[in-house]
Amino acid sequence: MKDKAVVLTSGGMDSCVTAAIARETYEPALLHVQYGQRTEARELRAFHEIADHYGVKHRLVTNLNHLKLIGGSSLTDADMDVADADLDAEGVPTSYVPFRNAHLLAIATSWAEVIGAKRIFIGAVEEDSSGYPDCRLSFMEAYNQLIALGTKPDTEIRIETPLIKMNKAEIVTRGFELDAPLSLTWSCYQESDKACGHCDSCGLRLRGFARAGQRDPIPYHDDADRDRYL
Repeated sequence: MKDKAVVLTSGGMDSCVTAAIARETYEPALLHVQYGQRTEARELRAFHEIADHYGVKHRLVTNLNHLKLIGGSSLTDADMDVADADLDAEGVPTSYVPFRNAHLLAIATSWAEVIGAKRIFIGAVEEDSSGYPDCRLSFMEAYNQLIALGTKPDTEIRIETPLIKMNKAEIVTRGFELDAPLSLTWSCYQESDKACGHCDSCGLRLRGFARAGQRDPIPYHDDADRDRYL
């Protein structure tokens, strides 16, 4: 039997491809965390559809509602606008949820320790992402040290980041190679029926599909302008 691995699965493209990679070697246990984001219900639907697609029995849905109460992000604060994508901009965008990955990984570590999982997979991307500081490889390496110090001596839990050095086009290509269900994923920061096509996440996703020579299978409001981020 395969060892278990907890896979953080937001319902987005990166986490879907990460789940597809993880299941090649491990028995995946999918973890979804809600934190009061604008598209919370749509992301939860995507999570369950991905889990159903892979026949995953071990799945956990939990929440970090305090991140919405803390605010500071356009994803959780209704008084902040979700900015249009500027893929050449430097610095940390308003969509950054302060220290979110630390919270997500803490939940994943607790669950991994209880179910005996040896790995935690997270679809963090450093090279072609929105510039979030908690998506850097150095952050993940530091967190591995924290896990080693804060868990029982007989645990073997480590974070795996298979996409960390990929760009979005490479992730799309890998997804097609693995026959990942990209049509079930949802990445838009602000819309839940059709993707807006204008937020950072939509811009990065659209550029990735275009550069990979593939058509994004999810619906967008502005369907005629999918190549504008090339």
